[in-house]
Amino acid sequence: MSDWTEIVLHAIPIGIGATLLMDFWAILLKRFFGIPSLDYCMVGRWIGHFSHRRLSHKNIGQSQNIQGECTIGWTAHYIIGIMFSLLLLMVCGLSWTNQPTLLPALTIGIITVAAPLFLLQPGLGAGIAASKTPRPNLSRLLSIAAHSVYGIGLYLSALFLTLFHSNV
Repeated sequence: MSDWTEIVLHAIPIGIGATLLMDFWAILLKRFFGIPSLDYCMVGRWIGHFSHRRLSHKNIGQSQNIQGECTIGWTAHYIIGIMFSLLLLMVCGLSWTNQPTLLPALTIGIITVAAPLFLLQPGLGAGIAASKTPRPNLSRLLSIAAHSVYGIGLYLSALFLTLFHSNV
């Protein structure tokens, strides 16, 4: 098996695990603090409009619905989570999965916050770094926190895989 294949085969469960932890974090925020999370159906709507050459919206909630937008959005969310885990493994190498450490995973998690701040939020109509939202600093803080949790999830998922592999 090639190194590239092994990297991809490790990136998939690590990315899914990290994304699941990020989603669990969002559920906790909503349940205990009433803080809503990103609506991935709106992400799907945004992506669905790419085929119409529309990359940004004044307010994605007021844009035309796209058939299957929820499926598109949630699928994209997990694919992106896998892609960011792939980035971690490309930077750190496959050897990181044998003895994962928190700092590289957390660093990648924090770096990934650039995607929503400078790509997703402007595309959805929230402005660069949520500048058009009612409480931009809170939105930014929540994005940083979510992506930090994702980074912790990268580490924990890789750690879980090492435990699984040591028992096989």
